[in-house]
Amino acid sequence: MTETNKNEESSNVEAAETNETVAKTNDSETKAEVVEEKTEETKTEEVKVEAVEEKKVEPKKKAHEIAEESDEEVWVKLEDLEEESEYSLEQMTEMEGLYDRTFSQINEEEVVAGEIVTIGNKDVIIDIGFKTEGSISVEEFDNLEELKVGDSVKVYIQTMEDRHGNMILSRRKAEFMERWSELVAKAESEEIITGVCTRRIKGGIVVDLRGVDAFLPGSQIDVKPVRDFDALIGKEMEFKIAKVNEARKNIVVSHRALIEESLKGKRVETLEKIEKGVTLKGTVKNITDFGAFIDLGGVDGLLHITDLSWGRISHPSEVVSLDEELDVMITDYDEEKTRISLSLKLLKPQPWENMETRYNVNDIVKGKVVSITDYGAFVELEKGIEGLIHISEMSWSQHIKHPSKLLTVGEQVEAVILSIEPEVRKISLGLKQIEPDPWESLEDRFPIGSTHKGIVRNLTNFGAFVELEEGIDGLVHISDLSWTKKVRHPGEIVSKGQEIEVVVLSINREERRIALGHKQIDENPWDSFESQLAEGTSVKGAIIRMIDKGVIVEVLDGVEGFVPNSHLENDRNVQEGDILDLAVIEFSKDEKKIVFSQTEHLKKEESKLVDEYNEKESAKAEETVEEVTETVVEEVVEKAKEETETVVEAVEEVVETVKEKVEDVVETVKDVVEEVKEAVEDIKAEVEEVAEPVAEEKTEEAPAETKEETSSEEKPKKEKK
Repeated sequence: MTETNKNEESSNVEAAETNETVAKTNDSETKAEVVEEKTEETKTEEVKVEAVEEKKVEPKKKAHEIAEESDEEVWVKLEDLEEESEYSLEQMTEMEGLYDRTFSQINEEEVVAGEIVTIGNKDVIIDIGFKTEGSISVEEFDNLEELKVGDSVKVYIQTMEDRHGNMILSRRKAEFMERWSELVAKAESEEIITGVCTRRIKGGIVVDLRGVDAFLPGSQIDVKPVRDFDALIGKEMEFKIAKVNEARKNIVVSHRALIEESLKGKRVETLEKIEKGVTLKGTVKNITDFGAFIDLGGVDGLLHITDLSWGRISHPSEVVSLDEELDVMITDYDEEKTRISLSLKLLKPQPWENMETRYNVNDIVKGKVVSITDYGAFVELEKGIEGLIHISEMSWSQHIKHPSKLLTVGEQVEAVILSIEPEVRKISLGLKQIEPDPWESLEDRFPIGSTHKGIVRNLTNFGAFVELEEGIDGLVHISDLSWTKKVRHPGEIVSKGQEIEVVVLSINREERRIALGHKQIDENPWDSFESQLAEGTSVKGAIIRMIDKGVIVEVLDGVEGFVPNSHLENDRNVQEGDILDLAVIEFSKDEKKIVFSQTEHLKKEESKLVDEYNEKESAKAEETVEEVTETVVEEVVEKAKEETETVVEAVEEVVETVKEKVEDVVETVKDVVEEVKEAVEDIKAEVEEVAEPVAEEKTEEAPAETKEETSSEEKPKKEKK
């Protein structure tokens, strides 16, 4: 290749990319026109590029030129060799355009005709007139031995070019597409087609329509339900296309549609005979859980399960069977919806007629349990006649939660007729009336006030049910479980299955209730609590429960009381298990109520501490006064001693002086006494002299004596004075 051609290639990159894009459209004529236009546009650019390249690039020497210039052996690298071309770019483009025009325009997912080129052991090579040939596996040819090289066959283009550059073709898909087109055309024209049932799948059968699989639903096989699908496998049948899904390539066929067309005439005849109350013959064609479908001759009617028999049945198959012929009565006919309702039981006599002659109140009857509900059990006395045993009439003593705990469906039982209402067709039965009522003699076995042992059978929010004997339960109300505890739920005191002692409090035979008490086993401790927990008493209590309004505390080994929030210190900064010092602020023996206060206790303690402090301070003050007094006394005594000694000395001196003076006085007194004595003697003498004349006067006058006596009495007084 020359340097000029090399430059032409580099300058025509854009033109080459455009050619490649156009080539992918598989349009040969368009490509040729585009290439011609691009070729003219790039001629001018070739000249410019050529001039630039000549200036910048020096032409490389060829290998044989290098060899000629040197006699030595020359080694040339592969990348140094230049590629030579016999044609110019313009010539190559023109030739490619001519080559592309030789191919026909084809696309993927099309069916085209091809010519067999080679038949190998594994593949058959097909020429479809494209750049490359395609291959098909020999397994896709059912008649490979009949084909030879050069034969024309229809093929389906799956892929124009895979990752290996090969074209992928398919013979089977080509046959499928051809057959599909035929079936779509027959579906539009509603033609009848034939097919073979190949295999059974869920809900129906797969049918082979000569290369195309179709679905035959079970409901579209026949007007009658088909019970054995396997019997149809391998059988060739006629069908009518019911539905075509072009996107998914699915076909639904129907054989029933052909049968219904053949029955149209018979259907019209049957519909003319149908009238409410008419009896017709029919054949059971299908049985379901809710009834049976009867073929009346091209028309189907429904015989509902409730219209099969006067008695109770669980499934229609108990009365009728498939393909059975029977007489039915038409009870309803909807012409618009073509719905026919049938009845079989109306052709039989009504069992409730004259039933009063067969059953009476208080009769003991036998029957079979046919149904169980939440409220009782239905017992069939005979076909069409059932009685109800209400759950409340099943046992004298047991609390039956559900009838199934006592009875089972199909069980034969004896019962007593409690009432008969033929107008509404109701019979009430009783099961417990077969046995005597145990409540009649209950008070003899459990007198009021007697103590018994029982088993806790059930716990409720309001109390515990205790079984005294089999079937006899009594209620221990929640308030009768404990003298001291505030019981929120019986489970706090007793548990299910536990044996406890109880006292019979009351018996209500009419309502069949026994009131029991558990706390009555022990004496009422509130008599002693009244003194132990008087108002103002201080106790310790443990918090056992916290509620919104305060806390519940336990004191004295089981006694519960209440502490309001307003009487708690630190504003509820407490928790369960804390031990509090409390004071009783309210006690009610009748209401079994004790209210405590933590704040009152603290106030009481504070007051007590203040009193103790004052007492201590007073005692200290008294001791101090005594000590001071003793000290002062001692000092005073000492000083008094000293002063006394001084005084004694002075007194002694005074005493000596006084003594001397006393002695002088005594002498003086003695002298005075002598003088007094002498004076007295003188006075006496004078008195005697005066007394004699006076005596003489007394005798003469008595009054005068009295006066004299008086005067004589006064004189001694005066003398004494």
